[in-house]
Amino acid sequence: MTVLLRPAADTDADALATFAARAFAESFGADNRPGDVARFLAANYSRERQHRELTDPAWTTILAEDDQALVGFAQLCPGSTPASVTGSAPLELARFYVDAVWHGRGVAQRLMTATIAAAVAGGARTLWLGVWEQNPRAIAFYEKCGFTDVGEKSFVLGTDVQHDRVMARVLSVEA
Repeated sequence: MTVLLRPAADTDADALATFAARAFAESFGADNRPGDVARFLAANYSRERQHRELTDPAWTTILAEDDQALVGFAQLCPGSTPASVTGSAPLELARFYVDAVWHGRGVAQRLMTATIAAAVAGGARTLWLGVWEQNPRAIAFYEKCGFTDVGEKSFVLGTDVQHDRVMARVLSVEA
């Protein structure tokens, strides 16, 4: 496998914004109103927003690249943790995407392993995420990675209030 995992740098903002917007649109565009998707993309995946996140020391972004082209990424960030996440030292896995052409080739598993290691290195002892309740493939992947369903939270896509499953897992200090 030629995929390289590496920490993102602020110079990756353009590539990350482009990849993230495309990955989100491909993952959720067909099941949502185009205007809602467009509003969400503009608010969350602009170059400026990605640059702010990449230069924020509280955020950790890991890129997966094949021949210097992005094929996936993960972003960890602190923030408000749902009450249903009860483990100690929680950290959110805010974004986790792998290009569809790389599904089933081990990239997602390698990216998750690196993400968990980064979370542990940063002091997290619980990793949690929100995943759309209508995304069974992602839910199955997270379960395979040791996450369990602990509750739900709202997710606003444009003007549409949706429901995410909250999933969490305890992190081993030896990870």
